[in-house]
Amino acid sequence: MEIAQLLQGVSCTCGRTHTCQIKYVYIERGAAGRLAEICRDSGTVLVVADENTYAAAGEDTVRALAGKTVRKVIFPGDTLLVPDEAAIAAVEKELPGADLIVGIGAGVIQDLCKYVSHFGGVPYLVVATAPSMDGYASDGAAMITGGMKVTYACHMPLAIVADPAVLAAAPMDMLQAGYGDIIGKFSALNDWKLSHCVNGEYLCPFIYDLTMEQVRRVLSLAEGIVRRDEAAVGALMEALVIVGIMMSFAGSSRPASGSEHHLSHFFEITGILAGTPYFPHGIDVAYSTVVTARLRRKILCHPLPEKIYRLSRPELEAEIGRIYGSSASGCLALQDKVGNYAADRLEIFRAKEQEIRAILSEMPAPEEIRDMLALVGLEMDAFYARYGAAHIADAVLYAKDLKDRYTVLWLNYDFFGGEKDVR
Repeated sequence: MEIAQLLQGVSCTCGRTHTCQIKYVYIERGAAGRLAEICRDSGTVLVVADENTYAAAGEDTVRALAGKTVRKVIFPGDTLLVPDEAAIAAVEKELPGADLIVGIGAGVIQDLCKYVSHFGGVPYLVVATAPSMDGYASDGAAMITGGMKVTYACHMPLAIVADPAVLAAAPMDMLQAGYGDIIGKFSALNDWKLSHCVNGEYLCPFIYDLTMEQVRRVLSLAEGIVRRDEAAVGALMEALVIVGIMMSFAGSSRPASGSEHHLSHFFEITGILAGTPYFPHGIDVAYSTVVTARLRRKILCHPLPEKIYRLSRPELEAEIGRIYGSSASGCLALQDKVGNYAADRLEIFRAKEQEIRAILSEMPAPEEIRDMLALVGLEMDAFYARYGAAHIADAVLYAKDLKDRYTVLWLNYDFFGGEKDVR
């Protein structure tokens, strides 16, 4: 189904009518020129970018806004921009009187604009500079607030415009990240089915199937992505936008984000807390998908446990404190609210064992995922070299505590929480 059709909404066999707030999506050469018409009723426009993304598409964007009052917030390009309270304040300072926010960039810039737009009551649109993630068309803003990774429910952009020539010129790790984010849907969709089975969570077959269709599509684009072929990169961007629309249809990021994203968030959060480097989001998602595939295979190779694994409360608090430091109390409060540590799902596991095992078996083998990543130059050795086996083992045990979502990380914890081997 084409993007233009999806934007019209779908009356679905799942019983829901799926809708999307986005009015325009243009992925084409010279796409920034579309802003003249899209922004015709906006007198004052706030442009947000960093020095690198502005260099990629800023001049074309501002040229299309000729005749309007244009304000700019341009972040430095030589340091990693974190979407935290300081970045929010920098954009909010220039917001009063603006009719529209135009975010030029990729993940962090778009999340920042999305957040400020929603809470400031000013619409925003996206000028994409890299096909690096699926959040362009989602209503979730992934922010770092209070030292934690928090996804805020916001409204969606008025429009997304992307020039394949600009996208294809993005740094290679951004192209790899977009490809990796899509490969991660193997894990996310499997987690969705798992939670549907274990917890009765809503699952829409139409959303599931169309998301998986994008995964298959992107796998065929790997060679072209590496060559920076504009058609392949443009198709990758289309797939990322469609997945974002699927999140809107589902009412959450569930079709696109599961255990592999929780691991990625873990590496980002702990990296920020420790001041150590971490990979771009989509690349972490890609590597983490291999890890989650290994967890599924491990579970499939073992019988059900006699009892689920649990630490005592003092032991749990010590472990969460060791991992998250000042953010530990927030993680514990979230899990106390959800009740995951209090839940004993062993009887459900026993009653639905065959169904659970069938779902886990649908996930490609870790070696298959590894080979998919190698097609775009992503090698697992780099992942282990950066984080080390001990840190990755901590991620497997405690990344689940960052979110309220049920995934294979909880199933693994219930089965093997005391074990550290994830290779």
